[in-house]
Amino acid sequence: MFDGFREECGVFGIYGHPDAANLTYLGLYALQHRGQEAAGIVSSDGKELF
Repeated sequence: MFDGFREECGVFGIYGHPDAANLTYLGLYALQHRGQEAAGIVSSDGKELF
């Protein structure tokens, strides 16, 4: 039995949905309590990551 890491995290993603911005906002809002130490976000235009 592994008795190591104790950190928790949340991951949320949206792909190819016409309302992606709003759904991403809602998803990140629901997960905001899980990432107090660090957070990040990335978006893409299909060619580059921003």
